[in-house]
Amino acid sequence: MPRFAADGRPNFAELYEVAQNQEGLFTTEQAKAAGYSGRLLAHYVQTGKFSRLARGIYRMVHFPPGEHEDLVALWLWSERQGVFSHETALLLLGLSDALPGRVHLTLPLSWQGRRLKTPSVVAIHHADVAADERAWSSAVPVTKPARTVNDCAQDHVAPDLVAQALKQGFERGIFRRDAVGQARAYVATYGKGE
Repeated sequence: MPRFAADGRPNFAELYEVAQNQEGLFTTEQAKAAGYSGRLLAHYVQTGKFSRLARGIYRMVHFPPGEHEDLVALWLWSERQGVFSHETALLLLGLSDALPGRVHLTLPLSWQGRRLKTPSVVAIHHADVAADERAWSSAVPVTKPARTVNDCAQDHVAPDLVAQALKQGFERGIFRRDAVGQARAYVATYGKGE
């Protein structure tokens, strides 16, 4: 049910609070929850208060641009169910200097049967990522370091990148050796072990 401001108008403060935690972005559903109709959203786009980034995703124009705004938009596209993973997580976690050609996003297994119009920049993976395997990097969810390197090993990411991530993780003390056994075995196969 929409929550209106005391004067009966849409609740801009509520929408701003949502957008503030999402680098200035919000969805149609989040706007509706704050009392904005589709018609009013269209009006604000036309008058320049909001901009439409993609179907159902908007940006508050006067909000300062965020470092990961592009990733936030993709996370919102996934209905906030996706978790950034694989090479994208390596980059976000500072475990590798990889610059992936596509953004890697893991969606729940239950999404496998969905017919999605996936953005061309996204590589989709399907797995259920438990809450204790997730972390936050700025405004977006990301797989935790141990999960990330093991996912990379399982999906045969370049062994050099996985070895670099393992080295970084061990040096920084962010995971234990027994938590990344799959990744260690993978890089050892290519003579890239520790």
